[in-house]
Amino acid sequence: MAGEELDFVLHLGDYVYEGAQSADAIRPHEAGEPTDLFGYRNRHALYRTDRDLQAAHAAFPFVVTWDDHEVENNYAAGLAQRQRDRDTDPAAFRVRRSAAYQAYSEHLPLRRSTRARRNGPSLHRRLAFGDLAELNVLDTRRRRARQACGGWRRTGCAERMDPGRTMLGAEQERWLLEGLHRSRARWNVLAQQVFFAQLDLDPGPLQSFSMESWDGYAAARDRLLAGIATRSVANPIVLTGDVHRNWACEVKSSFADPESATIATEFVGTSISSGRDGTDLPADSAGLLAANPHLRFTNGQRGYLRCDLDRGSWRTDFRVLAYVTRPGAPISTRASFVVEDGRPELQPA
Repeated sequence: MAGEELDFVLHLGDYVYEGAQSADAIRPHEAGEPTDLFGYRNRHALYRTDRDLQAAHAAFPFVVTWDDHEVENNYAAGLAQRQRDRDTDPAAFRVRRSAAYQAYSEHLPLRRSTRARRNGPSLHRRLAFGDLAELNVLDTRRRRARQACGGWRRTGCAERMDPGRTMLGAEQERWLLEGLHRSRARWNVLAQQVFFAQLDLDPGPLQSFSMESWDGYAAARDRLLAGIATRSVANPIVLTGDVHRNWACEVKSSFADPESATIATEFVGTSISSGRDGTDLPADSAGLLAANPHLRFTNGQRGYLRCDLDRGSWRTDFRVLAYVTRPGAPISTRASFVVEDGRPELQPA
């Protein structure tokens, strides 16, 4: 990545991992799971010893937001993942979360106005690039409701459709929709953490969804999509991380109807090294693509997305490595898609 000619890098969360890793990890952690400021500072400092990461930071500005692993896997607002499994003191977790937030703000390039908040950084913000693009950087972790139906993967979870549940929190959701309404940019980008389009994980007749993604907050997603449609927001593009896999998606007005209008386009980027070498097409690829016709592409290798835009079109290249478990892998473009101005449907480049 450091060898590319890029204007900036957008990092969509899980900059560090809090868990103790196995001995065969590409970059093994040398300590257990951090729970205090000392531990989180050391975890960030360990990651910053990586020479490739140093080179990328030296080459480009970074626009960053967090997901869960900067604190703890699958946490929701002030609730730890463990609180769904056994008694955990919520006050103790909030102290831990505060320590993680402080270490994050000390090590990542955030503006002083973003960092200087009483309860930690407030990461939702808007970056304008003239009238070409507006980048809405979101926080889907700090204000979300707890995961529906106890979390994880669920079939038949009615709670996920509850309109009272929120992914962004009322203030951030209002801020986002008002900003999209006022925008005069050609491209309106939502930079966020978890899978936005519907992803049915069951290739059979049933439907199964991850409660961590927007599928677990389906009414909140419907509310946001309705707001985008009624406000006639120009060219909404969703950029997503989290799932360690590449995807290209058309975001439909009704995922139950493949012929319904496409409201937005989503590109999901893979991980840099998590998952080791990966594979071009994981075993479940054909079944998932068949169960989700609005998903147009998937890939399980490591890499990143390279996005190039002008007033007429948006192009995303899926840049992948043949392997990452040893140095020297060649990089290639596995697939490229174009979105034309005023036409949110995906087109192979």
